[in-house]
Parts: sequence; C-alpha cells; structure tokens
Amino acid sequence: MKGIDHGRSAGIGALCVLAASVLWGTTGTAATFAPDVGPLAIGAVAMGLGGLLQALVAAPQIARHASRLRDQRGTVLLGAASVAVYPLAFYSSMHLAGVAVGTVVSIGTAPLASALVERVVDGRRLTRRWTLAATLGLLGTALLCIAEAAHATDGTGHTSMASTLLGIALGLIAAATYALYSWAAHRLITQGIPSRAAMGTVFGLGGLLLLPVLLATGAPLLASWPNSTVGTYMALVPMFAGYVLFGWGLAHVAASTATTLSLLEPAIAAVLAVLVVGERLLSTGWMGIALVIACLAVLTTPTPTRRRSREKLRNPADYDSEAGVTSLASQAD
Repeated sequence: MKGIDHGRSAGIGALCVLAASVLWGTTGTAATFAPDVGPLAIGAVAMGLGGLLQALVAAPQIARHASRLRDQRGTVLLGAASVAVYPLAFYSSMHLAGVAVGTVVSIGTAPLASALVERVVDGRRLTRRWTLAATLGLLGTALLCIAEAAHATDGTGHTSMASTLLGIALGLIAAATYALYSWAAHRLITQGIPSRAAMGTVFGLGGLLLLPVLLATGAPLLASWPNSTVGTYMALVPMFAGYVLFGWGLAHVAASTATTLSLLEPAIAAVLAVLVVGERLLSTGWMGIALVIACLAVLTTPTPTRRRSREKLRNPADYDSEAGVTSLASQAD
C-alpha cells in the first residue's frame, strides 16, 4: 500500500511539473507579440509581478510559518536572488539566440546543474532511471540546439554568431539559477514548510528585487494594449499559475527530477516557434523533440513495486530522498 501511495504521489508531482512546463513553453512565443518590449522588461514583469502575486495569495501561510522561514533565511535569500537573476538571463538568452535555442540551453542544462547541487550539498545519489532520462533529454535538447543554430548566422556569420554565443552563455546562467531556486524551494519544503508558503516567500522576495528593473525598463509595457496584454499574460499564466503547479510538484518529487521533467518546456517552445512564430525546425530538431518525449516517458512510467524493493535493498541511498519527499505530500497546500 505504501508503494502504491508513493507511486500515486510521485505521479501527481510529475503531472504538476509537466503542466507547469507546458505553460512555461508559451512564454517565448508570447514575448514575440510585444517586439517593442525588451527582454529585461519582459523578464521583470513576468517573474516580478508573478512572484509578488504568489506572495500575496500565500500571505496567511507565510505569516503562520514566519519563524521557520527566518530559521532558513540563507536558503530563502539564495532562492530569491536566483529568482531575480533567472528571468533576466532567460529572456535575454532567447532575445539573442532565438526562442528555441535560448529555451533549450536554459532549460536543457538545468537538470545537470540541479543534480550537481543535490549531489554536492545534499549528498544525494542519482538513480539509474534519472541518469537514463537525463541522458535522453540532454541529447534531445542538444539536437534541438544544433537544428536551430543552423539558422543563426547571417550573410557574414559574425554578428549573428556572436549574439548566439552570448545568448548561450546567458542561457547557462539561467539554467544555474533555475536549478538553485528549485533546490531552495524543495529544501524549504523538506524542512516542513508548506509549498505555498515556501514558493510565496522565495518568489515574493525575488519579485521585490525585480521591481527596480521593471521601473527602469517597463515603460514600453504601457505604450500599447498588445504590450500590456502580453505582460499581464506572462505574469498571471506561466509565472503565477505555472509556479504554483511547480511548487506542488516539488512537494512530491526531488528538484533534479522536477528540472528534468521541465525538459518538456523547450519541446513545447520549439513547436510553438515553428507553428506561431514562423521559425524553421530541421529534421534534427524533430528528432530532438522525440528524445525529450522519450526522456519524459522514462521518468513518468511507474516502476513495479517488487522491482523497486529489490533495487532499494541494493542501493538504499538512491531512495532516501524520494521517501522523504513523498512523506511531505500532505504539506503541499
């Protein structure tokens, strides 16, 4: 019965993260409908207002757990700083390297960064299933990146390639900060803080840090209704609703698993870039999307209980953190 409950809990967590990834996958395409708004303004309004809204909705829970949050102030501040840096790097990466490449690099390398954080800080071993899934996902995102980079060069190849390389570098920064705030939120949840309070605090403080950027760069958001609509959509749907779902997911699965499941986002972004934005995707890119889907299938397919028990006897450390996460499912209010 415990195995069934664990599988159901992990399945709910996976579905929450996948739903969030679908919403996040729309952000790059949505941003193209406000071409006059710079990437810093887009990132600041999306994560800034979205984060503040999370904090407002979660205010009662934050107040109830204020003492616990103060005890974990280092983790909270690390997560908040990462929340503030992530959208600025992410949207700048997409602006410079293209929607598909920016998303692929930012999200595609996050599982490795997340696994490194968990290994170094928490001493968590990586399961064979996660390693297989991450390998498939990273290979898929690499193929997507190669396919889209083929369109990056202009006639001379210099200016566009330089922008692409800078965009890739910013994408790596986005991946690192994504991994850090995912780990920070997960760490707070494992310390007994409900997901809503944990996410509201981390993202609310991150939103406050982004307000100066929004004030300095956000004037174009008020210049027209399309721009305002895009800003409102970004804050309410992918950022607010998406990260509420992501917080619920983090209460059921480890941060490294959540960031790996998030590899659905670049696949969604790439498909939307083709269907809506008009970008081209070579056969290599479609192969990459297929590998990302295979990665998600490996992570979300239930493991037979008997097999899990045998593997746990051989490698108990691989399952320690998973059991800890599952026991916290009731705290994800």
